[in-house]
This record gives sequence, structure tokens and C-alpha cells, in this order.
Amino acid sequence: MQEKIRENNPVVDNLYLDMNGIIHPCAHPQNGGPQPRSEQEIFENIFAYTDKIVKIVKPQKVLYLAIDGVAPRAKLNQQRSRRFRTARDAEEQRLRESEIKANWKDQIAFDELDNHDTGFKFDSNVITPGTEFMLRLATALKSYILERSNTDALWHGLAVVFSDAFVPGEGEHKILDFIRSQRAQSDFNPNTSHCIYGADADLIMLGLATHEPHFFILRECIMTPQDRKCFKCGQTGHIVSECGSGHTQDKTRLSRVAEFQFVKISVVREYLYLEFKDLQLPFKFDFERLVDDFVFLCFFVGNDFLPHLPSLQIREGALDAIMAMYKNSLPSLDGYLTHQGKINFSNCDVLFRDIAKYEEEFFRLEQVRTEPRFGAD
Repeated sequence: MQEKIRENNPVVDNLYLDMNGIIHPCAHPQNGGPQPRSEQEIFENIFAYTDKIVKIVKPQKVLYLAIDGVAPRAKLNQQRSRRFRTARDAEEQRLRESEIKANWKDQIAFDELDNHDTGFKFDSNVITPGTEFMLRLATALKSYILERSNTDALWHGLAVVFSDAFVPGEGEHKILDFIRSQRAQSDFNPNTSHCIYGADADLIMLGLATHEPHFFILRECIMTPQDRKCFKCGQTGHIVSECGSGHTQDKTRLSRVAEFQFVKISVVREYLYLEFKDLQLPFKFDFERLVDDFVFLCFFVGNDFLPHLPSLQIREGALDAIMAMYKNSLPSLDGYLTHQGKINFSNCDVLFRDIAKYEEEFFRLEQVRTEPRFGAD
């Protein structure tokens, strides 16, 4: 089936691929997708998915592929607990399946299932720096890059950089370091456009932290036909841009379809500016420092390195609450919360006092909501 790619996609100079966001779904697809039957099939899935991303973005200058290396200690603790739990759950599932097959071994269905079993079992925990699987994957990717550079027209003229799992640091942070190193070059074009592929919400924060004016995030958007609602005619199965073009809802289409969307960091920056531009401050308004403060405040709702504060949960409107407190507190401060990556703790203390008031009320309401009620009719 011919892929439909819009012609109005942004022009991108440098494309950065956080490869772990490609490796995991290609190695062990979720939502009932077909499981690979061999390691070679996993590699082929990764190559095909990378080809799809390059075809959508069409980078003009640089293609950077980064695999997660050894993570910082703060994330290692979370990774270990998560992966031990994954291994335990996989072992429990294997034992349950063995028990069921033993109890029903005389059933034809299970005999047929065993006949089609290839014997290939993939443990997702091997997608970790230092494993033999990652070494074989790095070797395969190097051959893939060389082959595409010589045969694919979309790759001609691109400077391709590959950072495998043996280079320390997470993929997105290696990408960010590369962008910073490019900005330090004397011939760097400030109008260079950047695009990162990845599903991690932290990429939005990283994009803001670069302070680049032309920055995009490409991510996969999983939609059901019911999600595709046209606000023009009110019907489901298509969106406004497809309305009136002869599109009809396909009754036989898959229940979940993969589409891609560009997140424009410039639009996020614009909304932040509109939110804060009218503040009357006792010091000079500096939008770039305000962006740094926004990224810093988002740490408190949690990320890969820090757990969120107990009273600040995104689903409970934590971002709106903390931004409202920041907006109210900023005019009473003598400056911003951060400066060149360092925290102004005296200013943060003022904000923390407001958070403490919010936290006290949050826990009081939470206690009322969860405590048992006796004698209620």
C-alpha cells in the first residue's frame, strides 16, 4: 500500500532519531501486533521503520541515529526495578502457559499451535547497553547505513552520525549534546531546522531547552476511527482536511492505525510568550530565561530521573497549578528561578511556600475523599 505523505511537511535540515523508540516496538510489538520470528526479522523491522521516518521528514543535511548508552545513576535505579519486574512477569506468564498446555495437551488446538511455534523467544531486557544483542544490532545498523548511503537517493549528501549503545548517555541527551556542539561552531546557521523522532514527552522539554527557533518533534499518533471525528460534518472516520474529498469511512480498516504528527516547539514557545508577556516585573523581561524556568518547574511533576512530588500529578492538573503559582509569585521576586543551568534557591523558596499551601489542601481533600464513611444510609 502506498504511504500517503503530505506535501506541506516542514523543511528539515537535521533529523535525529532516538533509536530506542524504534527498537522496542519493532522487537516486541504491543496491542496484538505480529511478533518477530527471528532476530533477523527484528533488524529488518527496524530498518523498514527507519526508512519510513526518513521518507516522511526528508532531511537535507544531517541524519543522527542515537541508541541509549549507559544511563545516569538517577535513571539506572528506575530501569533496574522496571526490568526486574518485566523479567519476573515474563517468567510467571511462561509458567502459566506451560501449565495450561500441560492440562490441555490432548487438545488439537494446542498441538497445532506447537507445530507453528518457531521456538524464538525474545526477552526485551536484552535491549540494554553491554548485551550481545546490542552489539549485533550495532553491527547490522552500520551495514544498513552504508548500504542506504550508497543506494538510496534520500540519503545522498547526508552527513550520517551513528552513536551506538557503547557511547555513554541516553539517546536524547546525546542528540542534545550534538546540537550544542554544532551551535558552538563558527559557521553554524542559526536558522537551521531540527527534528527529533521519539514518543517521549521529555523531548518537548529538551526541545525548549535548546532555545532553537526551528525545532520539531515527530511522533507516532495512535488513533481509532472513532477518534477521527470531523468537526465540519460531525461524522467519524475522517478529519476536517479529508471532508468533502470523497472520503468515506472504511468499514474494513484496522481498529488502530498509525499516523505521524509534527509537534512544533515554536508554537509552544509562542503560547508561553502570550501567557507571560503582560506580567509587570520589577526586573527586565527575558523570555529565554522564562523558558528555562518553565522546563525547571516541569521537573516537579516527574521525569525519568526524578519522581513527581506526591501532590503534583499531571492527571490532577499539576502543570496548570504550578504555572499559576509561578505566574503569581514571579512579580514579587528579584529575578528568575534559574540562570545558566543554576538554581536561585532564595527565589525558589518563595514558590515552594506556595506549593506547600497547595499541598496541604491537596492532602486534606485526598484524606476526606479516601477515608471510610460509617453510618451512611
